[in-house]
Amino acid sequence: MNILIPGEHRALIERLFGELRPKLHRYCARMTGSVFDGEDVLQEALAKAFEALPNAGQIANPEGWLFRIAHNTALDFLRRRAREKAFSDEDPDMIVDPANATFDRQAAAAGLHTFMRLPVAQRSSVIMMDVLGYSLQEISAALDTSVPAVKAALHRGRGRLRQLAAEPEDRPVPRLGVSERLLLEAYIDRFNARDFDAVRDMLADEVRLELVARTRFTGPNEVATYFHNYSRLRDWRFVPGFVEDRPVVLVHDGNDPAARPAYFILLVWQEGKLAAIRDFRHARYVADSAELLVL
Repeated sequence: MNILIPGEHRALIERLFGELRPKLHRYCARMTGSVFDGEDVLQEALAKAFEALPNAGQIANPEGWLFRIAHNTALDFLRRRAREKAFSDEDPDMIVDPANATFDRQAAAAGLHTFMRLPVAQRSSVIMMDVLGYSLQEISAALDTSVPAVKAALHRGRGRLRQLAAEPEDRPVPRLGVSERLLLEAYIDRFNARDFDAVRDMLADEVRLELVARTRFTGPNEVATYFHNYSRLRDWRFVPGFVEDRPVVLVHDGNDPAARPAYFILLVWQEGKLAAIRDFRHARYVADSAELLVL
């Protein structure tokens, strides 16, 4: 177990956070039911971790410490969003389901919206054990709760997942309005044609760009750097699609267009102009948890 000593914190936490980022995102996405919200929670948790470092003292379990911050940040997010009822403590069930590959497969295959149908305590325990592979003791430490409470939450959460897995999928197929579809297709056609002057003509004056996990730009002049960098690359091919019912640019490997999209780009339009770009090229772990739909 690594122990962080005061004064050595920042560099070690930066390295550890980089290593754990995909794992933390899998947790946050399932806690919030959204790959987008999961990334927002992850970034907020990172900021909180660095803010807490000067007064954190010696950290005996840095990974557990980071997961506890991510967990509490996810809870704060859920409270703000007011989508979940407050978790009511029940008598802890001392029974825990034995290790069972079926539970692991059910949890791994469950969509993000399915996890949102579990109470928070059940959701966090099932994700940490059946999706991420932590032990009861590690989950107890990260969630700041007792082992019997984790066992009870696991037992109930797994039972509920089994019920949900037997229910038919009744989510409607997302649809895109004509005007937004024309804008999205025009952006993609110009990008694939490498006509970046025509792409820049679509930008709003206050356009914002987030290259997730790397940098942010504001305004057409700064964002021009982003297009210049794409013009030098050959490993992309854009197609229109959906992620969580939101229209996106799905990005295939140009050398393997039949493969699953490697990542995606979220665009926000205002009055016919492109107001925001959120590009997940350097955060491809987000696509791993996303339900992608090609238009």
